[in-house]
Amino acid sequence: MDSTAPAAPLWIDTPAQLAAWIDAQHHTARLAIDTESNSLHAYQERVCLIQVSTLEGDVLIDPLGGAEMGPLAPLFASPAIEKVFHGAEYDVACLKRDFGFEIVNLFDTRLALRTLGMQPSGLADVLAQEFGVTLDKRYQRADWAKRPLPPAQLEYARFDTHYLLALRDRLAEALHLAGRWEEAVEACAHLACTVHPSINGGPEGFWGMTHARKLEPRQAAALRELHAWRDQTARQLDRPPFKVIGDDALLSLARVQPQVAEELGDVPDLAPRLAERYAEPILAALARGRSAPPPRPPAAEPVDPDVLARYDQLRRWRKAVAGERGVESDIVLPREILWDIARAAPHTLPALEPLMACLPWRLHAYGPAVLASLWGAPASTE
Repeated sequence: MDSTAPAAPLWIDTPAQLAAWIDAQHHTARLAIDTESNSLHAYQERVCLIQVSTLEGDVLIDPLGGAEMGPLAPLFASPAIEKVFHGAEYDVACLKRDFGFEIVNLFDTRLALRTLGMQPSGLADVLAQEFGVTLDKRYQRADWAKRPLPPAQLEYARFDTHYLLALRDRLAEALHLAGRWEEAVEACAHLACTVHPSINGGPEGFWGMTHARKLEPRQAAALRELHAWRDQTARQLDRPPFKVIGDDALLSLARVQPQVAEELGDVPDLAPRLAERYAEPILAALARGRSAPPPRPPAAEPVDPDVLARYDQLRRWRKAVAGERGVESDIVLPREILWDIARAAPHTLPALEPLMACLPWRLHAYGPAVLASLWGAPASTE
């Protein structure tokens, strides 16, 4: 940690405290924001802490206390207040899912670094490089739903946002010097509007497991029943499904399909303690799988060969541009935009414009080159 100890963070867990703090933010230009959830400790994760830093200090807002989070919505939606995150996708998805927040005027320091051609990893590494700060990583996998949170855990939480505003200012200067400010701002706005709340897979979620589509029909039926049993058990225990039994063990059970408890010991990836604890429900699920109709894998959406050929041309063009700039390909254009263009097959800039309406900087910078990559000729403006 740095040698200059900041003032203790403000803990907010009552409606009156939250209202007073929000009222003091009307003239705030920027808020640094992070969240902590309990995804490793509960069946249905939820946001357990919202960290906010301003130039005046650090605040820890408790969604599990007595204050509703709804009054925060206008701050998140205000275009006059920049919301600074590092690696915003997960936080934005959680805030949308739990509170319905829409994030307007977002600045993602990780996305800014990537726009500059840097390859950041975690925030701790970035802060060590930029500020010489060493963050305590002990609480990365902590259960943030527990109360009260120990003082050391509160300190860990507050430093996730404490340096973000200073980092933001350094990156803004670098982006302006590189002529990439508008590009980064556009990418941040696109991220804010395209991240959606995560949704559980439901009864057909087992198809998303690695190698599930390689199973024989009867094995797939077994996996479906095992997956449903695990989900129900995890819900009852209020634990993440992987903490009941892992995907590898479920797949091995579906392949081997033991019929008696003594055979469970021969199943790869199934720990003896789990075989003993869950022998009865596992064998019951496998029996249901043997008598149930085999499930059909979700049909893959057919792709027109011409569309696929155009997408491949665009992807090669994007990779070449990214290589010249020293950035990752999605910084040039997001994958979903490439597919939209490939499907629509625009021949002119006016036809391309609505497909890239959410990315006007990139339309101006790359529009003619996009069309040339498709048709091998200069773009028409008509």
